[in-house]
Amino acid sequence: MVHVLGSRILLRPTDPDKSRAFYGEQLGLAVYREFGTGPERGTVYFLGGGFLEVSGRAETPPSPAVRLWLQVDDVTAARDELTAKGVEIVRPPVKEPWGLVEMWIADPDGTPIVLVEVPADHPIRYRPGI
Repeated sequence: MVHVLGSRILLRPTDPDKSRAFYGEQLGLAVYREFGTGPERGTVYFLGGGFLEVSGRAETPPSPAVRLWLQVDDVTAARDELTAKGVEIVRPPVKEPWGLVEMWIADPDGTPIVLVEVPADHPIRYRPGI
């Protein structure tokens, strides 16, 4: 068995400055660390229990199969905050048949980002014996 010590998602944006502005300023992700210099320098953001690294530059956007799933406390509050910062809401908050409340946005390269709220009574929150 592989003993994983840490992990991060790596994104290679087509416009690094625009992507750093999106993740750092509009989404408000806190910076864990930065490395390198120039426009293609790396920035690693805290992403809940993991990290998101935006570094380098790609000629084409990531595959549409790449998606980010971010759990938040309150999707409606996130919508209001992101709208005020100019983030386009691709799909407004919807309570899905499986009980989660989901809202979709996209980064500057079109990478889908799902913001998810887990209601207090959802089975994901149930932990036997606790």
